[in-house]
Amino acid sequence: MKIIRSVRAMGKEIKRLKKNGKIIGLVPTMGYLHKGHISLLNRGRKENDILIMSIFVNPIQFGPEEDIKRYPRDIQRDKAIAVREKVDIIFYPRARDMYPSEFRTYVDVERVTEGLCGGRRPGHFRGVATVVAKLFNIVMPDRAYFGQKDAQQAIVIRKMVKDLNMPVKIKTMPIVREKDGMAISSRNKYLDNKERRAGLVLSQSLKEAKDLVKRGIKDVSIIKRKVTELIRTEKPACIDYVEIVDKEKLERLKYIKKGHTLIALAVYINKTRLIDNITL
Repeated sequence: MKIIRSVRAMGKEIKRLKKNGKIIGLVPTMGYLHKGHISLLNRGRKENDILIMSIFVNPIQFGPEEDIKRYPRDIQRDKAIAVREKVDIIFYPRARDMYPSEFRTYVDVERVTEGLCGGRRPGHFRGVATVVAKLFNIVMPDRAYFGQKDAQQAIVIRKMVKDLNMPVKIKTMPIVREKDGMAISSRNKYLDNKERRAGLVLSQSLKEAKDLVKRGIKDVSIIKRKVTELIRTEKPACIDYVEIVDKEKLERLKYIKKGHTLIALAVYINKTRLIDNITL
């Protein structure tokens, strides 16, 4: 396995691989790998000749109130996982190489970034779209893999790729959950045992929403109210948003549309912000 830190060196390696006709898969990450990332790596390993994983904690997607220094990191553990999962190359660039002092170009994807996390974290998806566009230009993957847990992110990336005619196929993989139903996330490490138990309310409330729809309830206002009431039974929980939207356009719905509905949550468990979602 190679570890490449230089943007220029990565470009040279990609040129060599492309010249030899290799199909390249990319799994973009911010490191601190978990089972969700591993599911992406497994799929990427099966579908491509060369599997590249990027590790980069992207500074421009963090807001002024968000502490980038607090984001969990463990590069040695990440390297060991990458070897085990048969990653060919880790692209591990420095921030000063990705964003030189005169950097002035950003990617804005409109409309689908306005609600959900985009509405609560101004500039976040501008940072996400910019760094992913740069990674696609540097690595030139044939396929790139993202997780459904970050549903809005995956939609934003797909829209960017379509609008800008980028020659990469976006693969969105299902949410990986713990046995008790909690969506796996790097931020789960911030939770103590009591908070961890409280955090189960996200997956439980999504299950409640799904059960309501199965029982024939289609009115979004009723489902949102029931979900909100359930979440509020946990004292450490503070709702950032509960939204029921079209799964591609992310526009709010009044009634459930089978096959076209995304129910998305963002909830603070004390200071830790968790997200989760289901598609109906």
